[in-house]
Amino acid sequence: MESSSVPTDAQLRELAEGVAVLMRERKLMLVTAESCTGGFIAKVLTDLPGSSAWFDAGVVTYSYEAKEALLGVNPRTLERTGAVSEETVLEMVSGALARFGAGAAVAVTGIAGPSGGTEGKPVGTVWIGWKRRGGYAHARLFHFQGDRDAIRRQTVAAALDGLGKELTD
Repeated sequence: MESSSVPTDAQLRELAEGVAVLMRERKLMLVTAESCTGGFIAKVLTDLPGSSAWFDAGVVTYSYEAKEALLGVNPRTLERTGAVSEETVLEMVSGALARFGAGAAVAVTGIAGPSGGTEGKPVGTVWIGWKRRGGYAHARLFHFQGDRDAIRRQTVAAALDGLGKELTD
C-alpha cells in the first residue's frame, strides 16, 4: 500500500481477510500491541466473522507505564529512545508474544497527530514491528502523511500488509 494513499474500509477489510486466511492455514493465533492506532488493527481484524479462531488478544498501550506493565518494555529503553523508536516497537512485539499464547504478533507505535511531533520525529512517524513465535522480531519505519485518521489508516494497512509478508516468508 502506497504511503501516500489513504486506505478505505473496504481495502482494510481485504487486507484483514488475507491475514485471516494465512492465520487459519498456519493454525496460528495473533496478538496485536497498539499505541498510535488505539485498537484500530484489532477492530479491523475482529470485524471478520470467525476471527476468534485465530485472534487471541489486542493490547492498547499509550503510556510508558502501560508499555512497561503490559508488554514488558524496559523503562531504560523508553528513557533512552522514547516510545516512538525501533527499540521500543521491537520490545512491544516481543513482549506481546511472550505474554500471550499467540504464534504471531504485530506492534505499532507512532505519532498520529495533530500534535506531539518534533523535528526529529514529526507527525506521521510510525514504527511497526512483526514477530512469529520462535523467530526474530523486525521493524520498519514509516513516514505517513495526512490528518490523524489518514495516518492511523495507513498504519493499519502497513501493519496488515507486513503481517501477510511475515506469514508467507
